Amino acid sequence: MTVPAVAVTAGLGIALAQGALAASFAVSGQQFKVSASSLEGEGFAQYGSVDVNARQELIPVAVTAIREAKLHSLCQSVVTSLPVIGDISLNLSAGRKAPVEASNLFVDATQLAGDAVFSNIEIGRDASTLDKGPADAQGMQDLFGQQADTVHITGLQQTAWATNAGTFKLTGLSMNVSKGKKECF
Repeated sequence: MTVPAVAVTAGLGIALAQGALAASFAVSGQQFKVSASSLEGEGFAQYGSVDVNARQELIPVAVTAIREAKLHSLCQSVVTSLPVIGDISLNLSAGRKAPVEASNLFVDATQLAGDAVFSNIEIGRDASTLDKGPADAQGMQDLFGQQADTVHITGLQQTAWATNAGTFKLTGLSMNVSKGKKECF
């Protein structure tokens, strides 16, 4: 029973070394939440992958990659529980008057919700052949992938381990640290 597990772990290690997996840095031990009233994106791709934390533990994720994205009323939150002090919340908001803009946006998520509309979507495409998202938005060969020319999501809610972007313009940025549990959703 341990032989298949060792083989899978070795395969994932090789894929990570070749850059086929999501992790471009060791992710923290905490997921964060992101919400937006709406997201409009051009060049959408999505595929399964694996992140790695500092303890070298593998974390399965769904990578959502968008070449150009605009987010309205963005909220990001993370809650840390500390001994004696209790919960501490870090909240970030932006894009209330003008949208947040991102290029080559990659989100390594474990949960995504909202109402979505895709144009020219391809579902079930081999993840290694995706070509509508950012240039590096491809997964491993033989794995499930999907892509679309555009995506529009209203009521976006997602839980993620990591976000990367070529550029990330946060109009009207506000950050707040407070005691207690204050999440975006």
